[in-house]
Amino acid sequence: MPELPEVETVKRGLAPAMEGALVARLELRRKDLRFPFPDALADRVSGRTIVGLGRRAKYLLVDLDDGNTLISHLGMSGSFRIEEGAASATPGQFHHARSKDEKHDHVVFHLQGPDGVRRVIYNDPRRFGFMDMIGRADLAAHPFFRDLGPEPTGNELGAAYLAERFQDKAQPLKSALLDQKNIAGLGNIYVCEALWRAHLSPLRAAGTLVTPGGRPKQRLDLLVASIRDVIADAIAAGGSSLRDHIQADGSLGYFQHSFSVYDREGEACGTPGCGGTVGRIVQAGRSTFYCAACQK
Repeated sequence: MPELPEVETVKRGLAPAMEGALVARLELRRKDLRFPFPDALADRVSGRTIVGLGRRAKYLLVDLDDGNTLISHLGMSGSFRIEEGAASATPGQFHHARSKDEKHDHVVFHLQGPDGVRRVIYNDPRRFGFMDMIGRADLAAHPFFRDLGPEPTGNELGAAYLAERFQDKAQPLKSALLDQKNIAGLGNIYVCEALWRAHLSPLRAAGTLVTPGGRPKQRLDLLVASIRDVIADAIAAGGSSLRDHIQADGSLGYFQHSFSVYDREGEACGTPGCGGTVGRIVQAGRSTFYCAACQK
């Protein structure tokens, strides 16, 4: 499933094509994706101008000029592509095949802007993605967002905040980081990578990073810095091109070539002087990759 850096990459790729454009028509080619589309969605979006694109956690947000926001989640196989006129604008070198079967083109934005007309197409073979609509002012209270923690790149995330969340918690550290109520948007891949950078075991209790008095230990400060750095690096690299994820312009991200532990079971740990080997365990049904020699 695309994680926060992938969704941020899609947002940045779509922005030049969508922001400021008039939605001449929203075409829905089926009644549902993972969930049914909201009532009269095509009529509510058609004729509106897109005033901005945003992101919250792993959700793409399309703000319209009437104060409503279209919420889009990519699910496991969802992707957008941009078509200019009759030509498909898909530059980039492909390392993984993307769906080109038009039967999986489920949503089409027919856009009109100052520089011409274009189509933005949502393709989703597995149909695990979904779209919803809500007033922008009510976004924070929406069931998708009301319990989300701070963004991993925002100023709200700090060691003091996590110390308050983790105090006296026996929950494994990896599980605590994947809890969206603690931090919004962190997923399995980048939690594994951040824990490796911080030299912290995914198995250790989250509360061990907090003093009895509730203050963050130095290693919690290091963890916060590692989370910020790994997310920033992944966004800069364009997101990870795992399976069929692509950027909005058709090109792929390359951060997967920089993975230190994720999906590297049996390979040598990259920590200087470690000498350990990357192992794999299963936590809550998900693969965890880490080096037991240097992650304590």
